[in-house]
Amino acid sequence: MKTVAELQAVREAAISEVALRTGDAALAAKSKYKRNVLVCGGTGCTSSHSQDIIDTLNAEIAKHGMTDEIKVVRTGCFGLCALGPIMIVYPEGCFYSMIKAENIPEIVEEHFVKGNIVTKYLYKETVLEDGSIKKYNETDFYKKQIRVALRNCGVINPEDINEYIARDGYQALAKCLTSMQPKEVTQTILESGLRGRGGGGFPTGRKWSFIADGPQKYVVCNADEGDPGAFMDRSVLEGDPHCIVEAMTICGYAVGASQGYVYVRAEYPIAVTRLQIAIDEARANGMLGKNILGSGFDFDMEIRLGAGAFVCGEETALMTSIEGNRGEPRPRPPFPAVKGLFACPTVENNVETFANVPQIILRGAEWFASMGTEKSKGTKVFALGGKIKHTGHVEIAMGTTLREIIEEIGGGIPNGKKFKAAQTGGPSGGCIPARLMDTAVDYDNLTAIGCMMGSGGLIVMDEDNCMVDMAKFFLEFTVDESCGKCTPCRVGTKRLLEMLDKITRGNGTLEDLDKLEALCNYIKANSLCGLGQTAPNPVLATLKFFRDEYVSHVVDKKCPAGVCKHLLTFTIDKDKCIGCGKCAKNCPADTIVKTDYIAPGHKLPSLKILPEKCLKCGACISGCKFGAISKQ
Repeated sequence: MKTVAELQAVREAAISEVALRTGDAALAAKSKYKRNVLVCGGTGCTSSHSQDIIDTLNAEIAKHGMTDEIKVVRTGCFGLCALGPIMIVYPEGCFYSMIKAENIPEIVEEHFVKGNIVTKYLYKETVLEDGSIKKYNETDFYKKQIRVALRNCGVINPEDINEYIARDGYQALAKCLTSMQPKEVTQTILESGLRGRGGGGFPTGRKWSFIADGPQKYVVCNADEGDPGAFMDRSVLEGDPHCIVEAMTICGYAVGASQGYVYVRAEYPIAVTRLQIAIDEARANGMLGKNILGSGFDFDMEIRLGAGAFVCGEETALMTSIEGNRGEPRPRPPFPAVKGLFACPTVENNVETFANVPQIILRGAEWFASMGTEKSKGTKVFALGGKIKHTGHVEIAMGTTLREIIEEIGGGIPNGKKFKAAQTGGPSGGCIPARLMDTAVDYDNLTAIGCMMGSGGLIVMDEDNCMVDMAKFFLEFTVDESCGKCTPCRVGTKRLLEMLDKITRGNGTLEDLDKLEALCNYIKANSLCGLGQTAPNPVLATLKFFRDEYVSHVVDKKCPAGVCKHLLTFTIDKDKCIGCGKCAKNCPADTIVKTDYIAPGHKLPSLKILPEKCLKCGACISGCKFGAISKQ
């Protein structure tokens, strides 16, 4: 495609092939296929053998002579990872969940040949009492979502540029190159209110406007998604890689850059493969390279693989790594907009930020600004993990309350447990306690309560989680990931971790809590980069909202949640114990012995645990069927 006219011709030819999935009956009637079968090909479902499902589907469809009637598509992630592998069949829109390859012959025979949907394999919420079927996007998990960054994930084949073009792909780029000046593009992004989705929340349009003049400029996409429990950017790259190619090209046009780099961690092999396919397709079809769409504008891009260093999520460390050096942050100023990659002016945004750009250009700044809150416009993608029924990723309007996300979209806490807290922002963030569940989730509200949005990881915790242990977990992570360049981070986080370890072992004092808080504030104020500056946040947030748990650890020498094993005591109720000895067989330290006591109604002596020898591993509890063993 060398011209805009050729791009439009490709779109017109391809649009009917995705119409079944979008509900456009008139266009769908022009498709040669009667059904589209979409199978999740994201990392989660791939690890659950979704490729076996696709292979079996193709074989069964061929066996029944229906190859020309049914199109099987491997997509990106649908979002509801807890139910994978997922298969959605159009035009019915029915949602097959937790599918196995051995289920496919029955589904093909009954559903595709005979026309009878096999309801026993459907997601239960989609099957109504009268036996009718509800479409998956009408379920609690999906109906409150507004998909902008994720609009094509689970809808198109990410390895087919024509399917992306059929969904208005590269239309925003064509609009920029044919009817907008570079400053107009930047102004549109500024007026939309889009803020950086990587954690900082800096206005994207302002960042683009700061780019300095120079003979060479760069656009960098930060895909180094390193937060524990975060997988939003991975899902975009796996499900809609062309939107990143298009957005970075638009950004290059807006700021006058001719080269782009996507820095993505090597642990994302599916994302890397599909992004490279998208880059190659775009280049082959004239969307990258010289004289894009006959406009005279040149832009190209390539991938740089990261080795998994969390600090390389910081923009200057990321650029240092792209340059081939050890990933360490640089002092600012000068800022990257003046002196960034290879000492040239550079714009850096993360994957989700870029994923919003094409839709903002196509639909206008007012459309995007109409969603969200006054200072936090648009939508935000969150990765729901931890103690939540519907693990996966969701995209909701800014300002949605935490209660709506957890109880309505996420399906609540499993096993009848109570919600305790949600950790936002990963190792750089803080926790939101249950009493603040009605907090509207946006940049400013989270900052006001001592938390932060972060990149979008949202880890849910219930009453069985210890908040001191949680803070210790994140400190262990940041200690490991510190690059060591500055002393406050290198040494300070290590001292913080030692103090937390002392507290969880029952050796802490009340004075230690004051020292802990003081050290946190020192590290925040004196660290070189964002990793060190935000590393104390989980400690400060838990001290603020759950100080009583810290006090219990240092005064009562008890862990209220029963997590910190050094503070646990395992005991056997002598009246419940039947003396079967299974717990003793499970015990690796031979700490369980017989007593002289025989409980009423029992024939064998009950047992007891020798506390001085107990490893507190919990093997005894897992082996007892009678609830005779407890931990306190």
